[in-house]
Amino acid sequence: MSNRNPVDVLENPTVENAAEFIKTAVSERKVVIVVGNCWVDYKGRASSKLESGERIVMIKEDGSVLVHRPSGYEPVNWQPAGCLFQTSTKGETLRVRAIRRKPSERVSIFFDRIYLLCAMRLIDRGEFSLHASESDMQKAILLDPSLFEEGFEPISYEKKVEPGFVDVYGVDKNGRLVIVELKRRTAGRDAALQLAKYVDCIKTVTNRELRGVLVAPRLAKGVQTVLSSLGLEFKALDPKKCADVLRRSESRKLVDFFDAK
Repeated sequence: MSNRNPVDVLENPTVENAAEFIKTAVSERKVVIVVGNCWVDYKGRASSKLESGERIVMIKEDGSVLVHRPSGYEPVNWQPAGCLFQTSTKGETLRVRAIRRKPSERVSIFFDRIYLLCAMRLIDRGEFSLHASESDMQKAILLDPSLFEEGFEPISYEKKVEPGFVDVYGVDKNGRLVIVELKRRTAGRDAALQLAKYVDCIKTVTNRELRGVLVAPRLAKGVQTVLSSLGLEFKALDPKKCADVLRRSESRKLVDFFDAK
């Protein structure tokens, strides 16, 4: 188990301690959360004032800043990535200023009470999929093979072959075996070469006519030439269509699909 402790916390700090804490955390590109009573001045392309209230302020590692009320998902004040930050104190008040140079803008946040300070070095390498992952695309094609092409009949999925696993394996309307390689983003040269390995491997164990098809929203530059040279095909498929199929078929399980065949 990892001993990593990514979070530093201060409760009810003095404004001097809070100023130093925030200054250090921002210089180390940590995520900072401040919970306290504050008011906000904005000057830039327009100007605004937010009166005193208890709020949550977030400073992210990329230099963006957000001021949140206790309710609602949208920040009441914010600045995008790339801000410079200044902290200062005057009496019992802490000022945190976020400055943009182009366009010239600044948000000044004043705290007279701070309940909680957190500084975090977070690790987030997860990809965000708005519509569907490759696994979702696979499930959608199994549930509605016409997403791939009319007359296509899936035989199996995640078929084990020596170079790896075939996403979808089936037969087209003309009786030809089809190997489908799925990519939810722009498919590059590596995807084409991986598909070629699957095709070459299966050719060694069958005498049937065989197609290899790369399915993705789009191809990177030059990849169509690579596919053509390898005798492979490309079919465009929008992951959003796959997400729509899954939403309509939530109650149907893949095991039922294959049991019915």
